[in-house]
Amino acid sequence: MPDSAQLRDSTQIVIARDALSGLESQLDDEFTVSIFDEADDYCRIIGSPIEIKAASDFLVRRGVSVS
Repeated sequence: MPDSAQLRDSTQIVIARDALSGLESQLDDEFTVSIFDEADDYCRIIGSPIEIKAASDFLVRRGVSVS
């Protein structure tokens, strides 16, 4: 059975709100993900492992560091 932390990492991206500036609408249009505000300066992008991988690749191609 998979570790819960591993599952969580494959279904979400936590990213600085500033890093998503100008990309949120594109991300929402191209991928089946939900974007939630976390605190004042972070947001959480949640989706299936396939969508999160594709969204992560999308962000990296646009110079956003995703870890």
